[in-house]
Amino acid sequence: MDGGGAHRTPEDVFRDFRARRAGMIKALTTDVEKFYQQCDPEKENLCLYGLPNETWEVNLPAEEVPPELPEPALGINFARDGMDEKDWLSLVAVHSDTWLLAVAFYFGARFGFDKESRKRLFSMINNLPTIYEVVTGTAKKQSKEKTPKTSGKSNKSGTKPSRQPEPNSRGPKMPPPKDEDDSGGEEEEEEEDHENTLCGACGDNYGQDEFWICCDACETWFHGKCVKITPAKAEHIKHYKCPNCSSVPNPGDNNN
Repeated sequence: MDGGGAHRTPEDVFRDFRARRAGMIKALTTDVEKFYQQCDPEKENLCLYGLPNETWEVNLPAEEVPPELPEPALGINFARDGMDEKDWLSLVAVHSDTWLLAVAFYFGARFGFDKESRKRLFSMINNLPTIYEVVTGTAKKQSKEKTPKTSGKSNKSGTKPSRQPEPNSRGPKMPPPKDEDDSGGEEEEEEEDHENTLCGACGDNYGQDEFWICCDACETWFHGKCVKITPAKAEHIKHYKCPNCSSVPNPGDNNN
């Protein structure tokens, strides 16, 4: 993201923030094995960068002083083998959150945001869970606490109990399309509840126009695009397990 001589808005900066954040979340969750391998302690000071196209890279810091953008935490690779992997990922996540805020408000200063614009930018950022919350699972716990307080698994699908399919129906749980004949008040209340549901991969909020799928093991919702599941593919899955649950060994496998 550059100035380009054009007027930039808080929404522009927030889109850049959200894209970089999505890339870093991928590095620390779905791409964690690849990320771990690239953080070789034998290499020089390495940094984790989130890119505006929702990807990530591990690279050396910029050589110019001062750099074009604020720099992420240096030397994340040096601590890799000196601590528990989960603790290391959590530490990188915290520093990643700090860097994202620094970049966002660097752009805010560069584009001359006033007090109200900065407040609007922070408000949009603050509506998303932090990378640390996503990596440590805190975001999932918060999402479950905020789900509608009706009974049954209808909470996860975002539908009223009276419109649920037969309880014996098989296949992965997916949010069905919104019913046009629902009353306005109930519809608005449900949409507000569903907006609190977060994708277990990227951490973004529930979107009515997006395809979602729920893991039958951990009961966490995911964007289909984040876990590479299409609606057509989902039709042939009886019991869906997300990448995290698929990689977890059975409890008795490590008992030697």
